[in-house]
Amino acid sequence: MKNKVELLGHYGGDKEHAMSAWTSTTRDYEKKKERMPQLLKMLAENGHETPFEKSGLHFLVDTEIASHIHILKHRIGVSVNGESARYKEIREDKFFIPKDWPVEWKELLVRYNEEGNTFYHKCIEDLTPTLGRKRAKESARFFKTYSSQISADIMFNFRSFVHFQRLRNSEHAQIEIRDIADEMLSLVKNIKGNPFNHTLKAFGL
Repeated sequence: MKNKVELLGHYGGDKEHAMSAWTSTTRDYEKKKERMPQLLKMLAENGHETPFEKSGLHFLVDTEIASHIHILKHRIGVSVNGESARYKEIREDKFFIPKDWPVEWKELLVRYNEEGNTFYHKCIEDLTPTLGRKRAKESARFFKTYSSQISADIMFNFRSFVHFQRLRNSEHAQIEIRDIADEMLSLVKNIKGNPFNHTLKAFGL
């Protein structure tokens, strides 16, 4: 009943960002590497952000539909592929329960989701003979709620990751998407070897 975030892989980091910026002058990393933190900070502070597109962060997220919509909206340079109830019958009836709700409302939402999932599977079964399996699956989705969870495959370049963090890891964002964004940031900060160390500091993350 919790959203989950997994870092599947990553490419690049501080060095790749700096090397991309130094393409306009000379890409002599050994001679310039001591200047890398200052360079990245200058780029971030002055909006020269294209060098930060040269790295990648790849996540797998179990998220409720409401947060999946937040991931899709207002995104820049983000690749998202989500589990689709249109193409398959979702057998694992996962759903999310808000952590800050009182117990009685949590229990009601659990019951609501369980009933909806029962209707969802029954609808597919009963409508398939008349509508066909494809139409039965895609229309039975209407019994799924905003709290239903799906798996989403999400790929950022670092520039798009910064945009996402500013937008969704904010006090103004909904708690659920904020928690997802914060967990993503924590995973990036804890990559072995800390390849994004100076870039994270440059953006104040």
